[in-house]
Amino acid sequence: MRHYLDNAFINLKTVVFSKKLIMKNSKSIFIGLGANLPSKVYGEPIKTLEASLRALKTSGIKIVGQSRWYSSLAFPDPHQPKYLNGVVSVRTDLTPKKLLNLLNKIEDQFGRVRTFRNAPRVIDLDLLAFGDTIRTDEPPLLPHPRLAERIFVLKPLSDIEPTWVHPLLGLSTNELIETLPESNDITLYN
Repeated sequence: MRHYLDNAFINLKTVVFSKKLIMKNSKSIFIGLGANLPSKVYGEPIKTLEASLRALKTSGIKIVGQSRWYSSLAFPDPHQPKYLNGVVSVRTDLTPKKLLNLLNKIEDQFGRVRTFRNAPRVIDLDLLAFGDTIRTDEPPLLPHPRLAERIFVLKPLSDIEPTWVHPLLGLSTNELIETLPESNDITLYN
């Protein structure tokens, strides 16, 4: 999928695509969670992800929705260990920048080491969307620039907000899933 910012027309007050007026996401804040390596402190990825939810709550972030956990092949290198992924919907008084800083701080506390792009990791916390906020100039880029291309983000997001509408593309979570190639690379985690 082409990077969606290439041809997007942005009017920061109103975004119209395919005769849809999109202003319904004003309070939806989504965080993607993923891990494919065990943590020295928490052990297996599922335990690390559960601990990261507790860390968010302890930091004053209110979790108002949580997807199921999904297992998927690592992307773009399927030879890495499989990932566990999920999405939470949250409420916070933090700005997008301060929330991103908090997510990075939690990743650091959990032992995330940034070696190279798409490297295996003990934890990955991504700010996916912050209401209708569109940021294309400086971090955090919102919505997350690759959100619409990743089944391991969209599938969990569809658990909690199947009708959420991408502020730039004008497509719902389920419509975005339909644009992706068929994939058996993602399954519910048991």
